[in-house]
Amino acid sequence: MKPTCLFAACFAALVATSVCASAQPGETLLINGKILTADAQFSVRQAMVVRDGKIAAVGTNAEARKAAGPKAQVIDLGGRTVTPGLIDSHMHAIRAASFFATEVNWAGVPTVAEALDRIKQASMTRKPGEWIVVGGGWKAEQFKEKRPPTQAELAAAAGNHPAYVQLLYAWALMNPLGFEAMNIKSDADLPGGGKLDRDTDGKPTGGITGGVIPLFDKIPKPTLENQVEGTKKFFRELNRLGMTGVSDPCGNNVTPDTYNAINKVWHDKQLTVRVAYSICGFNPPHEVEEYKKYLGLMPMGFGDDMMHFNGIGEQVVWAINNVVNPKPEDLERFYEIAKWAAARGYGLTFHCGTDAAANAVLTVFERVNREVPIANLRWSLAHLNDASAANLRRMKALGMGWTMQDEMYFQGDETTKRQGADASKRMPPVETAREIGLTVGAGTDAHRVANYSPMVSLQWLLDGKTVSGNPTRGPEEIPSRANALRSYTQGSAWFSHDDDKRGSLEVGKLADLAVLTKDFLTVPVEQISGLESLLTMVGGKIVYASGPFAKWEAH
Repeated sequence: MKPTCLFAACFAALVATSVCASAQPGETLLINGKILTADAQFSVRQAMVVRDGKIAAVGTNAEARKAAGPKAQVIDLGGRTVTPGLIDSHMHAIRAASFFATEVNWAGVPTVAEALDRIKQASMTRKPGEWIVVGGGWKAEQFKEKRPPTQAELAAAAGNHPAYVQLLYAWALMNPLGFEAMNIKSDADLPGGGKLDRDTDGKPTGGITGGVIPLFDKIPKPTLENQVEGTKKFFRELNRLGMTGVSDPCGNNVTPDTYNAINKVWHDKQLTVRVAYSICGFNPPHEVEEYKKYLGLMPMGFGDDMMHFNGIGEQVVWAINNVVNPKPEDLERFYEIAKWAAARGYGLTFHCGTDAAANAVLTVFERVNREVPIANLRWSLAHLNDASAANLRRMKALGMGWTMQDEMYFQGDETTKRQGADASKRMPPVETAREIGLTVGAGTDAHRVANYSPMVSLQWLLDGKTVSGNPTRGPEEIPSRANALRSYTQGSAWFSHDDDKRGSLEVGKLADLAVLTKDFLTVPVEQISGLESLLTMVGGKIVYASGPFAKWEAH
């Protein structure tokens, strides 16, 4: 892993900045809609004028028609609901996108049979010996059978291809050809302390517990051409779900080369989702030297409205991730990096799985703040399902925010068994955070450990149910529909420092919006996960259209 690769990519992008701004259409008039502006009053309007990529007017049909020019293209919304474009405040989108063209996707698949059929269909289009990979984003509880596939089932579906199926970061399944391709015959051949699962007779089952992060790195990576194709396809898939923006926190299985595809798509002006990205250390424990070396020419906010550098994270110092009592030398390294980032005006987001682990992190931030104020830098903690009110107040006092994900959708059943129903009832404490006044951005942490759909996440926000349908979060931590939508729009935009430009449908802001299949405010909660966008705009440009609006996408 060579940080200089990232530096070279950043320098090339710097040279290309002048050509990265997307051309915008002239003027569009949207009429006869139910426009949820998500402004401070959560106003509902009927029509909107989009001019040169921004919102020029919002109001009644008559007011909008008066504000529009004579040559405006007119789109009749037919009473449909319009929301601001959805923004995921914590998605590993760059990594997910680079694999999307070559991986098999099990997100939301309802049965093992259908999941295996997707493997079989992929096997028919691959060259003999080419890997078939399911990289995550699924859980056994989503299947009717309530179990993962067996090795025999995987082998039958994959045919003459090595196959790898990953479940979160905890477990993987391979067919015999996969083990043969990796030359794995015993536990000693597994990286990262992984163990072969065995049945009651001691025979390997094909499952591997632990060590899946380094195990995944043993699979051949997609070509740059495939990564570029995947990036375009994945972002179009997000557009289909009403998404127009992501904040990407770097993370596991990411190297400097991972950014090559997104840089090319951005340079070619083909991005359809706005990306704010963070950079993490790639070679622990040398994070201090790395940051200072390869981010030397990276000013905060470098880029444009479609893609920009948003600071460092989420593994700022890998050794203290989720550690309740970090070593003093690791905390000192973390302090040095945080102070350096604060002095440069960088954003910072940190992976913090538990409230107990957050104590040491927040103590470092408070120390930094006494020397270099961070109140205007919008630093954040991610995850933190069991956040205490005390630590949320500490975050508020530092000017921080909380990027909250729907981890409990997949993990809630296990958490309840481990910690009890009473603990789960307040996980995550989204309403407590709102009452404290802390900015909350919603998201998924997709795609290895979660479904990437914002609609699944929004439904979970409103019903608190796990993938198996069990309610965990109590009513005291259930937000209103308006506040749930705000967390996926204005709230998330805050973390990328552009909530003054997007996140609500107000005059002067970028025209990022989604026209939904059903009304988000009135559809039964259990149907929210099935919502899609019929028309998605990014900066006034139609990037996705289907059904009654399909004809508009080419314009």
